[in-house]
Amino acid sequence: SIPHVLFPGNDVGLAPEEITVAELLKQQGYATGCIGKWHLGDQPEFLPRRQGFDYYFGLPYSNDMGPAADGVKSNLGAPIPERKGKGQPPLPLLRNETVLKRVLAHDQTTLVARYTEEAVKFIREHQQSQFFLYLPHSAVHFPIYPGEAFQGKSQNGIYGDWVEEVDWSVGQVLAAVRELGLSQRTLVIFTSDNGGTRRAVNAPLRGHKGSTWEGGMRVPTIAWWPGKIPAGTETSAITGMMDILPTFVALAGGSLPVDRKLDGADIWPLLSGQPGATSPHEVFYYFRGLKLEAVRSGPWKLRLAKGDLYHLEHDIGESTDVAAGNQQVVSRLRSLAEQITPDLGRDGIGPGCRPLGKVTDAQPLISHDGTFRSDL
Repeated sequence: SIPHVLFPGNDVGLAPEEITVAELLKQQGYATGCIGKWHLGDQPEFLPRRQGFDYYFGLPYSNDMGPAADGVKSNLGAPIPERKGKGQPPLPLLRNETVLKRVLAHDQTTLVARYTEEAVKFIREHQQSQFFLYLPHSAVHFPIYPGEAFQGKSQNGIYGDWVEEVDWSVGQVLAAVRELGLSQRTLVIFTSDNGGTRRAVNAPLRGHKGSTWEGGMRVPTIAWWPGKIPAGTETSAITGMMDILPTFVALAGGSLPVDRKLDGADIWPLLSGQPGATSPHEVFYYFRGLKLEAVRSGPWKLRLAKGDLYHLEHDIGESTDVAAGNQQVVSRLRSLAEQITPDLGRDGIGPGCRPLGKVTDAQPLISHDGTFRSDL
């Protein structure tokens, strides 16, 4: 994974030597598309079509990465902040490797609708074949810009408006799958990349995005595949986005690379509700950036800095430290934390971390003077 946030014109990104889920599914005959936020590097070597995707449409990073004058540092209806220094270069909208436009405030209000239209079009174009569609919405990342049809419609301000627009988008995609008769052979997973910000409601979890409390790490995830995943089933087993690649590749009949370590595992037994299925992860490590802040095994979670211990099955809100009465558990979890040192490391890049891709003479996709880059 990328250990830090990437910015426009950075000279690093996802190494071309890495093998993505898109590349492995292409080997099985799948058409692959990415629509939305990429954020794995904006230089030509790192863009989606160099990483296994046949098609790309969207923003190469977060929707707040641009100059304040373009409305990307302020929410819908808020005053445009004054410029401070040179600032970031303009935010580009891409189709494949072509810069379509400079994204301004009004364009932000159209992103969900544009992504949805592109997603439905991709599904229709590939309905007769196997396809993999990755649809990472820019919503509901700051700045908050719901579309005109959703502004003022929710009970939770513009944030709630944008949540409802994403809900509409998911409905449009699922409607296309149903209309085309693809339900029985299509697995859909809806999830998020982190817990909600302070604009969201994470109760009964503690904390928000950017923390290693459960409110920063746990996300709602829904898996849908009529006839394959029993309706109404659920699991509390530990799973994560790192499990998507091995799970999808196994379902597609492919093979995983054997020349590198993968942190994820096949969680299809959990998704499909197989009796007795358990998490493939006996230990889960909570990193904030490059620093290991907590470790979990079973129901026990230890926060390493102060030695706070929580029993998540009894105390999902992490409100009661029970370390004093469970010192053996504390010792065991500290030992498990040490085991990650020769792999990912505990504070900094560990010896098991593979390097990022790096280029020379990195340039933004739109220069500060507004010139579109044309050598992609």
